[in-house]
Amino acid sequence: MAETTQARRWISGIEPPKELLTATGTQILEIECREQPARLRDLILAYRGDSEIRAELKKFRELAAENGPVLFIGMGASYCSAISGSVLLQSHGRLSFAVDAGEWLHYASSIWGEAALSVLLTTSGESAELVALFKQEGDRPLGLICNNPASTCWKLAENKIPILAGPEYGNATKTYTNATAAAIILASEIAGLPWEEDAERAAEVFAANLDPVFAMRGDLEEFCRGAANTEIIGRGAAYGGAIMSALCIREMSGHRAAPHTGAGFKHGPNLDVDASHVAIIFALGRAANLGVKLAQECNRRGGKVVLVSNEDHEPTDKLFPAKIGAVPEPWEGITSLLVPQALTLGMIEKTGCRLPPRFEYGVMEQ
Repeated sequence: MAETTQARRWISGIEPPKELLTATGTQILEIECREQPARLRDLILAYRGDSEIRAELKKFRELAAENGPVLFIGMGASYCSAISGSVLLQSHGRLSFAVDAGEWLHYASSIWGEAALSVLLTTSGESAELVALFKQEGDRPLGLICNNPASTCWKLAENKIPILAGPEYGNATKTYTNATAAAIILASEIAGLPWEEDAERAAEVFAANLDPVFAMRGDLEEFCRGAANTEIIGRGAAYGGAIMSALCIREMSGHRAAPHTGAGFKHGPNLDVDASHVAIIFALGRAANLGVKLAQECNRRGGKVVLVSNEDHEPTDKLFPAKIGAVPEPWEGITSLLVPQALTLGMIEKTGCRLPPRFEYGVMEQ
């Protein structure tokens, strides 16, 4: 009896180039980080000019015109991307929330019908929780933001827009960047806001800052070396960047890092800051002054701070200022990640990469 050969489940349904199969985790991370600006520009061009994507955005806008909140639902890096979309709508008077897909699946089915539109975000399109949510759909209006057109979720979704990041084999870098951009553009379309100029500005700043920030990675690693605790703090869209930053550091290096909102940190972990702490604080957007104030307080308590802001700050033995260009809200959800990505590269170049590249999807289960 002939054996049945199961098809390879390549990431994004695409067989990787042979030269990547022998690359290390550190090499993969840098390659994919450096692909981000080009992939972001490709997405902006497609969302502006591709007739099929424009038609899908129109369908999303019509669905969201009903009464009720707009939900952005994801897990892991996709949840981080969801935050920028919900923050934009909240800032412009539309009820919207970013929610964790696993929590929503198990605890929110009784109220799901109250949402005007639920947008599910998944890079792989194969995560068990997201697939289960689509299978629970019923007559609920759902949409999908996904990087894998060969996936189960893509096949199940009636309304869908692509992430267009290409296959990704390490930590979520270009998929986070592009999924966040897609969520921001979709939220702009729902709110009837122009987004093209803001997106272009964000892409320009992101591209212009990547090389200078990555050139600091050795200095960043040296400044942060030996920390028992690394806290990453952001507000608004940059809170999504903080969660994603912690995931990047933890997955790639094994070093413990934790994300917080500015207020959440102020009224909790700030109380035990001492010389063993490093805080990476995103002083960006409308609450930037609160980030600077928090950095000063951490320094007074003896902790070190990497301060990511749009302004010049004087470095000290406890303050590492990292200046990046200003972008319109909520695009700081993307630019905020550059400094933690650079730090992660510096860390794994020094101590080794904990996460090997992944070229095929494993078993997706809850």
